[in-house]
Amino acid sequence: MSTSVNGVGSGIDIDSIVTALVTAQKTPKQDQIDTAKTTATTTLSAVSSLKSALSTFQTAMTDLNEAKSFAGLTATSSNSDNLTATVGTGAAAGTYSIKTTQLATSSKVATQYITSGTTFSAGTLTLTQGSSALGTIKVAANASLSTIRDSINTQLKSSGVTANIITDSTGQRLVISSSTTGASTDISVAASSGLESLAIDGSAETGSVATATKGGYVTAPTQDAEYTIDGLSMTSSTNDVSGAISGVDFTLVAASDTATTLTVDTNTDGLTTSINSFVSAYNTLMSSIDSLTSVTSSTDDDGNATTTGAALTSDSSVRNIVNSLRNALVGSSTNGGTISLLSQLGVSTQTDGTLKVDDDKLETALEANASSVEGFFTGTGGLITRMSASLDIYTQDNGLLDQRVDSLNDTLSDLATQQTTLDTRMTKYEATMMAKYNAMDTLVAQLNATSTSVMTTLNALNKTSSDS
Repeated sequence: MSTSVNGVGSGIDIDSIVTALVTAQKTPKQDQIDTAKTTATTTLSAVSSLKSALSTFQTAMTDLNEAKSFAGLTATSSNSDNLTATVGTGAAAGTYSIKTTQLATSSKVATQYITSGTTFSAGTLTLTQGSSALGTIKVAANASLSTIRDSINTQLKSSGVTANIITDSTGQRLVISSSTTGASTDISVAASSGLESLAIDGSAETGSVATATKGGYVTAPTQDAEYTIDGLSMTSSTNDVSGAISGVDFTLVAASDTATTLTVDTNTDGLTTSINSFVSAYNTLMSSIDSLTSVTSSTDDDGNATTTGAALTSDSSVRNIVNSLRNALVGSSTNGGTISLLSQLGVSTQTDGTLKVDDDKLETALEANASSVEGFFTGTGGLITRMSASLDIYTQDNGLLDQRVDSLNDTLSDLATQQTTLDTRMTKYEATMMAKYNAMDTLVAQLNATSTSVMTTLNALNKTSSDS
């Protein structure tokens, strides 16, 4: 504020008068800006909270929207150190005795010993796996063993083939490994002239440890897995077995003299957990929405009843979101077989909009229709997909909520501009008023001085006249 020496000529408190005038001019617009800013800031925070709650719900739905979350059956191994298993489509309840006598192995081969520091002539190395060609490696003149190793790793990495160098007191050996398992998948290397020391016969044993005069397999040639299911002999080129038991995938982990029991049974506990997780995620979202839209009743100092709405009370977007979710809940699922409605699983909507699980009804429903639960919840026509999809228009990048956030930020930016304009205008108005009142005060001081001078002259004249 401008300063002045108050009322030197008039005795008036100019600062107080100017302050009152500025306040009277500024208050209406300031109140308007403050109210709009508070509303925009509160709404922005609420919209951001809403988007966060919706995103959290969709993440939970994504985690649940997998066949394993709602699989009607589950596979249990009596010894996971020997065998593990998962259930897929088409499985049926049953018990199986599986005994693994040998695991499928992959090829690991090595060259003969190579003297450290050896360089090689220009040529080619042709690698094959079983009867299939892997590729040809070009070797430049004076290439080192490490250079050849790097070339193999670069060119054949997509084939699951890797190379390394093993060194001991006798020398170096190039070792080549494959991730492919099964009989007749041994790696062999044919070498051109000048590179004979790098040739490998993958079906033959390497030379003795002491001399290693030829390249060949390390430990043993490749083999298929051999196992039995309830006494029936089976083989597999991999240790991950699919199709041997309808709808069940299992992995042979270790060979054993003892059979492992694989049990495929109703996944009651897993289904119950997943359904309750779904209900919990939905209820958490509804609670968050309720806190953003609730109306609070109270009593003022005079005893009158008042109500206060939350930031998104009566907000149309929130109503549309809730309606979309509720429509998905009561709608029919197209993949659920005998289960088409959530109520068939003992899940009902309460008066506050949240869901409640009737444990007894759920248990009964799972006993009769466990196989239909997966299709009801998951997949293209499943409940989870439909519910999450109904929110995409709001939560996606540049979706409705992002657009609203942008609009509110624009509003706050405009209000900041209005505040700056108002402050500038009031500063000028204050300076103008202060100048006017100071000028008035100066004029009054001058008039008072003139008045005093005139009165002094008149008094002197009167005194002179009286003396005569």
